[in-house]
Amino acid sequence: MTLTNPDEISAAMNEAGRGHLPERMGIEIIEATAERVVGRMPVAGNTQPYGLLHGGASVVLAETLGSMGAALHAGEGRIAVGIEINATHHRSATSGHVTGVATRLHGGRTLATYEIEITDEQGRRVCTSRLTCMLRDA
Repeated sequence: MTLTNPDEISAAMNEAGRGHLPERMGIEIIEATAERVVGRMPVAGNTQPYGLLHGGASVVLAETLGSMGAALHAGEGRIAVGIEINATHHRSATSGHVTGVATRLHGGRTLATYEIEITDEQGRRVCTSRLTCMLRDA
């Protein structure tokens, strides 16, 4: 199943338990399937005191995208719960938007793992993250 319609994406995010943090961060989902989720987030409002994109904001974007993919993989009546995340910050971003692409590395019955690549508007890698979610019955 591929979600591209904004209403479908919104409904899937609500079902996946998106919560309020991604909304506060300005995260927008562009495309969502169990194999690949794409989203973007503004740098403005998500910076640390030096005006650089906050590393924690990159991790929020990564976990949002990976968790949504895992929830879509888990399927109806099941939930995805993050159990491990890591992030390597390669370069800073100071303006515009960053885009994250979560790609499923493993999709089993009880675990799903995603690699999330976050890039700036010039296509330069800002952060690489990996998220593992446990899949359980709701």
